[in-house]
Amino acid sequence: MSRTISLDAPLDELLDFAKSRYTVRFEPVAVAGETLDILQIDDLEALIDRLVREAGNGQITLPYWAKIWPAAMLLSHFLPHLGPGEGRTLLELGAGVGVCGLFAARRGFDVLLTDINPDALLFSRINILQNGLSDRARVARADFAADRLGRRFDVILGAEVLYIEDLYRGLCKFLLAHIAPDPAAEVVLIKDFTRRAGRFMTLAEKEFHITERVVGYKETDPADGKPERKLCQVFRLRPRKHA
Repeated sequence: MSRTISLDAPLDELLDFAKSRYTVRFEPVAVAGETLDILQIDDLEALIDRLVREAGNGQITLPYWAKIWPAAMLLSHFLPHLGPGEGRTLLELGAGVGVCGLFAARRGFDVLLTDINPDALLFSRINILQNGLSDRARVARADFAADRLGRRFDVILGAEVLYIEDLYRGLCKFLLAHIAPDPAAEVVLIKDFTRRAGRFMTLAEKEFHITERVVGYKETDPADGKPERKLCQVFRLRPRKHA
């Protein structure tokens, strides 16, 4: 960032800062009868085109954090399977704009939203304040391939965090270091069915009991406007050891 702002700043200051960097809007997102206002970049494709032009022949960092991925929405719909949230802690990895964690906070979990991208943390913090969830949700920078947060959680969530194979070993170690030593504690990861993550599962099954569920959804093809059926895999991981 050319400028910085404390994430402890008031909502109006954080929103002004986001508007100085992007054209944004709040978009209502509904899951299981609950609706949240989620700050979104107004035209993500236009932003990417601008980044490409500005980079010339250089390398650009695509704003993957800004997109609400279908997997994140499916994981939000999956939250009721985790049971009551009151009195339980939840960590979201690679939270982006914070959709899953925010719906978890709405269900009563004490939530920590993490991401490595400072703009993702900015948007997540704005979304926390916009939806009146500051008593249940916080943000923190975390590189799950290397960092340690110094605490453990009853639930760890991750949507589309398995797309970089070089991070698998670090991710496994991170999960083990942060999952609570409780038989009911679990990690829930979800990914598009077409993304392969067999090596991660091979690593993870040494430390976790893993169950898998395939979930289908329909997505509108922007080319012809027709719905297209797609699949995601949901993995539930419970530690083999609880101490």
